[in-house]
Amino acid sequence: MIYLRLFYEFFKTGLFAIGGGMATLPFLHDMGEATGWFTQAQLMNMLAVSESTPGPIGINMATYVGYTIAGIPGGIIATLGEVTPSIIVILIIAALLRSFRENRYVDRAFYGLRPASTGLIGAACVSVVLEVLTNITVTAPESGIINRFQLGEGGLAQLISWPGLVLAVILLALTNWVKPTKGLHPIVFIGLSAVVGVVFRFAGV
Repeated sequence: MIYLRLFYEFFKTGLFAIGGGMATLPFLHDMGEATGWFTQAQLMNMLAVSESTPGPIGINMATYVGYTIAGIPGGIIATLGEVTPSIIVILIIAALLRSFRENRYVDRAFYGLRPASTGLIGAACVSVVLEVLTNITVTAPESGIINRFQLGEGGLAQLISWPGLVLAVILLALTNWVKPTKGLHPIVFIGLSAVVGVVFRFAGV
């Protein structure tokens, strides 16, 4: 049953997450809340790994979650669930390409979907920023549609995660304004960030 649930959950994600890999994050957040498979913090770790490995982030996330929940078979099934809707849609569009291209209603539908996709990606980015740079936890409501924002145990005194904020500012400077480093490949910064994270963890920061 866990394999069927994995396929079903990621099939829904692949079917409705319009706008690229980052648009899957709100769906994954709700998935974690509904199934208990992973916490928000674990989701951020999965995002970091998926961003640093080759391939589309949405598929990488599906593989990572599936593997975490049910091993290699789970990773394969979750990945298949993620890509199956796209394959079906592409085959349909390929068969009806001319009609789709000339259909003004389809064109207007995609025009309307762009803001929704932007909103989904923006909401995902806000969740990532809050999780990484602050001690605010975002949880889905038991009823209604508005997420809940909850401070950590330290309250306002520990609102900011200073190590994360300092690292983010340093990376922003190195990748945009420091000439010797801004041309380096992103994998260099990912590797350096991983090393810093290990050092901080052992130092208890």
